[in-house]
Amino acid sequence: MGTPGEGLGRCSHALIRGVPESLASGEGAGAGLPALDLAKAQREHGVLGGKLRQRLGLQLLELPPEESLPLGPLLGDTAVIQGDTALITRPWSPARRPEVDGVRKALQDLGLRIVEMGDENATLDGTDVLFTGREFFVGLSKWTNHRGAEIVADTFRDFAVSTVPVSSPSHLRGLCGMGGPRTVVAGSSEAAQKAVRAMAVLTDHPYASLTLPDDAAADCLFLRPGLPGMPPFLLHRGGGDLPNSQEALQKLSDVTLVPVSCSELEKAGAGLSSLCLVLSTRPHG
Repeated sequence: MGTPGEGLGRCSHALIRGVPESLASGEGAGAGLPALDLAKAQREHGVLGGKLRQRLGLQLLELPPEESLPLGPLLGDTAVIQGDTALITRPWSPARRPEVDGVRKALQDLGLRIVEMGDENATLDGTDVLFTGREFFVGLSKWTNHRGAEIVADTFRDFAVSTVPVSSPSHLRGLCGMGGPRTVVAGSSEAAQKAVRAMAVLTDHPYASLTLPDDAAADCLFLRPGLPGMPPFLLHRGGGDLPNSQEALQKLSDVTLVPVSCSELEKAGAGLSSLCLVLSTRPHG
């Protein structure tokens, strides 16, 4: 595991899961989701995988879609990864808890140290966890409770872990993210700004901040590819998504911007941080 202050590590692998037909069918609608254009959702997902592999140079591992898991593509909720440790989460929704099984096996096969959440009173969605490279912030939301946050702190003892109340239907990562090694980006809503103010009070580290017109635009991924000589990237919503935030993102001059669209997948509650898991060290084996 990295040491405090060393920053966000270099990435080598990304894990995604295919989009099942059930996401666009009655099963998805039965979970309170609107109907999706399956072909468009699958195209968006395919483009995301292609950019992770070709543009960012990551080794892409794709789990097959599972019809019994309509929200399976949102695998960012199933694990919190730092260094060689993967904390397997306990999603708030019982229907989503089987999603962790395939992710657990994939991460075990990569040689990561697996930590389980054994407390039945704990709930944790991975997209409520923001790692800045120096510390963790855990959003206390509909999906994540105090006990879940305590398990994050117990698992990643080399880092400070602070809790941030989330006063909207979003996960924490749906309100803010890292736009660079020392820059927090956040949406302009009161919920997003409230979260950022809370983080500023809790941290001992100075972060620059950038406000974006759209909360969903702050759900981005700052990545340092493992290949020598490659600059850091910011994977962000683009390709026609959230046009009001594109000009503000251009202010992040220290990163190479890589736009992707997930407007159809967003109807299922997906943001960029939920659609992939990125490993920030080279696993064993």
